[in-house]
Amino acid sequence: MPRAGITVTRLTEAAAELADEVGLEKLTVAALAKRFDVKDASLYSHVRSLRELRLRVALFAAEEMTGRIALAVAGRSGREALVAFADAYRGYALAHPGRYAATQQQFDPAEVADSVGMRRSIELTHGLLRGYGLAEPDLTDAGRLLRATFHGYVHLELAGGFGHSRPVDASWARSLDALHHALAHWPAPTDRSTP
Repeated sequence: MPRAGITVTRLTEAAAELADEVGLEKLTVAALAKRFDVKDASLYSHVRSLRELRLRVALFAAEEMTGRIALAVAGRSGREALVAFADAYRGYALAHPGRYAATQQQFDPAEVADSVGMRRSIELTHGLLRGYGLAEPDLTDAGRLLRATFHGYVHLELAGGFGHSRPVDASWARSLDALHHALAHWPAPTDRSTP
């Protein structure tokens, strides 16, 4: 029988907080049980496994993050929308490193098929890119470029990978200028780039 006061929602929120504090790799059922002052077995009536717990954190974080991005880009287009999107993405990842890491896990598509946050992420990205006049397959290609750039930058920044004296924010701003230029001047398909 589930312990009174512990719900899946409370567990997910507590797991998200713990992931931010200690890192996703140290988020365990045992560590979460300690936070609730219960035995590990008490939590298994709410979540079946550590994998399910981390999936729940990912889905929770995806909704939070896309909510912030949606607010940031509302009413904007072009470069202004790109900067707002990118800054919201980076800001969330830096403020919530454990939650962000959870969203970067590999999932079975069936596990996330009903996720509002995951679906909204794609919709927001495509909406941004349509503002640059892009259509498929360029939407997919440009979307991958954005994800690789944003995730790569954030991943390196969180790991302390930028040791040069130039301010990281200045490089971020210039990177966004370069992305805007690339999107505004997206190349026509070539024989090499088509399947």
